[in-house]
Amino acid sequence: MSKLEVNTIEPQCGTTLTLGANNDFIKLGTGAGFSGGIGAVRWETTAQTGSFGATAGRGYFMNTTSGPLTLTLPASPSAGDIVAIKDYAGTFGDNNLTIDRNGSNLDGNAGNKALNTNNLSMTLVYVDGTQGWKSVEEGTGYIGENFMVATGGTASTSGDYKIHKFTGPGTFTVCSVADCAANNLVSYLVVAGGGSGMGKANNPYYYAGGGGGAGGYREVVSPSSPYTGSPTQGYPTPGNRITVTATNYPITVGGGGATAPAIPGAGQGNSGSASVFSTISSAGGGGGGSGNGPPTVPQVVGVAGGSGGGGGAGPGTTPGGAGNTPPTTPAQGSAGGTGSSGSNTAAGGGGGATAVGGNSQNQPSPMIAKGGDGGAGGTTNITGSPLAYAGGGGGGGGHPGGAGSGDSAGGTGGGGAGPATGSGTAGTANTGGGGGGAGGTSPSASGGAGGSGIVIIRYKFQ
Repeated sequence: MSKLEVNTIEPQCGTTLTLGANNDFIKLGTGAGFSGGIGAVRWETTAQTGSFGATAGRGYFMNTTSGPLTLTLPASPSAGDIVAIKDYAGTFGDNNLTIDRNGSNLDGNAGNKALNTNNLSMTLVYVDGTQGWKSVEEGTGYIGENFMVATGGTASTSGDYKIHKFTGPGTFTVCSVADCAANNLVSYLVVAGGGSGMGKANNPYYYAGGGGGAGGYREVVSPSSPYTGSPTQGYPTPGNRITVTATNYPITVGGGGATAPAIPGAGQGNSGSASVFSTISSAGGGGGGSGNGPPTVPQVVGVAGGSGGGGGAGPGTTPGGAGNTPPTTPAQGSAGGTGSSGSNTAAGGGGGATAVGGNSQNQPSPMIAKGGDGGAGGTTNITGSPLAYAGGGGGGGGHPGGAGSGDSAGGTGGGGAGPATGSGTAGTANTGGGGGGAGGTSPSASGGAGGSGIVIIRYKFQ
């Protein structure tokens, strides 16, 4: 093999230089490349995971999986210099790549450029001092599977999965579906508004109010976007599955039941409103029941709902409202707890997504009058971290004119507490938690409002 070492080769006549005959190959040594505007780019095949300065004539695969990056263009470029980039992992939409112009214009503009299109490819050529660098090739060439693309709510990502969270009414718009049909089966959480706890009127003969029931809790964990869901998630049941198409899906997020005022007479707290995604509707939580008043006013049972409200306090035994109303499989909620009977009384707690509301606790000596705790909600990792939703409100405690024995607790998942004295605590917004019932030792107190619901949708997007 012969070896030729020269610095310059020029054509003998004209301006065309031919290397090799037809169908021959010209091989460059490792690390060799062209310069001077010939139009070739040598690609660095190791993906770049940090910010750095580019070299003319090179192409870079930019990996922004772990966070945004900056690529700084060469200083003092020459006409014909080329720099190319490609989105390595399809993550520019989540973590931008910023092109730092390094003193030269970009298409005539004296400003840097943030690239935020997934799978973007771009080739930049330096033209002159006026226009600077110009993009001569740009696109989103991609030969892998096409995944679902959707908009709506507040979007975030967890690994390869996109999450859309709706804390109020909106629209989940599927712009395009995935090539693989299984990836169009979405995961979701639909939680309705919680019911309010019941108030206690300004009369020494009225007793504590029951805690509000949690909003209905319905969840499906799709095999294509898996995570650890609540024990009540309903993927095995075909009627719970939602396979989306390219269309709009209106989202309804149920409001919590309004505060129940301190009113005389028999009454019940206010129920929450339903939340809806496609064919899935979760029922609002039931309001808590009122306590006994003068002889003509009996205590009142809790209201049925997604989860039932707790029964009111009084001399008799007062059941809580039924949960899972209307019925779903698996159950969307639990029944409320029982208000106590006896000479010293308290109210039942509202039901939660995974547990019934607690029964009140009472005994005459030593005096104990503690409302039942709210039932526990469901815990899910649909957003990438464990969060609880749909806890029941605690029942009010304390006998009128007597000593209370402490507050009842709201159920995990946003349930409000039920005090022995004072108004019930509101359920937490966008958890579907029930409100706490009013305390019986109060001269006058209101039940806590129910917490509003939430809708969350999750799917594979890359």
